Amino acid sequence: MGAQPSPERLSLMLGLILLMLSTIPRYLVGGHDNRLNLVLIALAVVAAVAVVQWRMLEAEARAHLPDLLKRLGLCLAVGLAGMGLYHALFTDFIGWELLIAHGATLGLLLHALLLWFRAPSD
Repeated sequence: MGAQPSPERLSLMLGLILLMLSTIPRYLVGGHDNRLNLVLIALAVVAAVAVVQWRMLEAEARAHLPDLLKRLGLCLAVGLAGMGLYHALFTDFIGWELLIAHGATLGLLLHALLLWFRAPSD
């Protein structure tokens, strides 16, 4: 029926929350009020699901979460640096708000790929 809670899934949800938070300045600067409202609604829903997933995690799974969050933070930093380098080499200045959104997107993608490659085979 439903997927069992796991610290990996929760770390991805927290990364998604950070990604949605990183897009807020982009929509504020661009004056995209409708998109901003949709992102805020989605942010509230994902945050509520993350809280439910946290409450459903067992103690040993919660103990694994700090390592995953460190890896997420490292992936977000690498994503931001990678997008900064890419935009410095290949594009004109795009603005800090777009750089943060692109960096967070790349960082979350890297985190998800690392989790996928390190997943235990069943």
